[in-house]
Amino acid sequence: MKKVCLIFLGTFVLLNFSCSDDNDLTLTPIPENSIVLSNAFPNLTFSKPLDFQSPADGTDRVFVAEQGGLIKVFENTTSAEAYSDFLDISSKTVSTSELGLLGFAFHPDYKSNGFMYVTYTPSENLSVISRFKVSDTDANRIDASSELVLLEISQPETNHNGGQLAFGPDGYLYIASGDGGGAGDPNGNAQNLGSLLGKILRIDVDNAENGLNYGIPSDNPFVDDTAARPEIFAYGLRNPWRFSFDFKTNTIWAGDVGQGELEEIDLIEKGGNYGWNILEGTSCYTASNCDKEGTVPPIFEYNHDANDKSITGGYVYRGTALPELNGYYIYGDFVSGRIWALNPQGNNQLLLETGLAISSFGTDADNELYVCSFDGKVNRLTLGN
Repeated sequence: MKKVCLIFLGTFVLLNFSCSDDNDLTLTPIPENSIVLSNAFPNLTFSKPLDFQSPADGTDRVFVAEQGGLIKVFENTTSAEAYSDFLDISSKTVSTSELGLLGFAFHPDYKSNGFMYVTYTPSENLSVISRFKVSDTDANRIDASSELVLLEISQPETNHNGGQLAFGPDGYLYIASGDGGGAGDPNGNAQNLGSLLGKILRIDVDNAENGLNYGIPSDNPFVDDTAARPEIFAYGLRNPWRFSFDFKTNTIWAGDVGQGELEEIDLIEKGGNYGWNILEGTSCYTASNCDKEGTVPPIFEYNHDANDKSITGGYVYRGTALPELNGYYIYGDFVSGRIWALNPQGNNQLLLETGLAISSFGTDADNELYVCSFDGKVNRLTLGN
């Protein structure tokens, strides 16, 4: 039996959506001031850190990407005093504005094959997704000569490049691609199935075919549409800067950066159309074109106010150190620095007012949650006093 859930929280908009009595998660409200941020690596600083990853290789190392083209590696301990350059592509990365080294992911079998995947912008009008391999003689360094370019995406503008890479539970590589930039998606890329822009893409990196350096999963939603790019998994997105998998529920959570009014959180479904640029969140973007039929509404959205203006997608918390957060989707805002916790029924709770330019979230081998920010620090969510 379905029921209608209605919520209104401060500056947030009113949402209507169905929720199932059978599937409701009984998540306990999070006590005020119970969660704080602490500097995870007080002896280390970074230059515009924007991605934090850890491979499943049993070493308990962590890796931080800097926008300028470096990935740092070091031991996951608060006493870490030094890092080394795991990958350095700064000499061939344009990193102004929203350009740069934008994301990376380790192959699920990284321990045996040493493959890492990176998305970066070698020029103002191009983004690439490349595979690199770790050195045979140094586990803390990528072999710079091992680059294999998998995919190139032309970028008409310098903004909205997406950049998140993540492997799903199916072993395929998922890629976030922005709409190509400019205001309002002037070329209509997000709704165009013939374009890779404004999409979540899904490719098979283990089985190259048809002269490409990757394959197309046979169950991708548009493989039988000759007018569509077969790499597309979902579309109608503006700039899905950060998305993540909740492996417990096999769901994909994406924070899609809005235009001028609304920021949104989407549960990404295969073949789903998330509305841009017909819709911004649940609102019509233009009065002349507002056909919502066939679009998937966000699970949550919030208005722009004096501070909140650019969502940074996060993770559903599955660690053990913060049981109060278990099952909540933790996300933030790049401009305001606020961090919230959202449950699958759309109930939202403010956790922290950090004042930080939050660029990304990440998890370590124990699924504990970290926050990258442009003040050069990587913080960790911990219990308050």
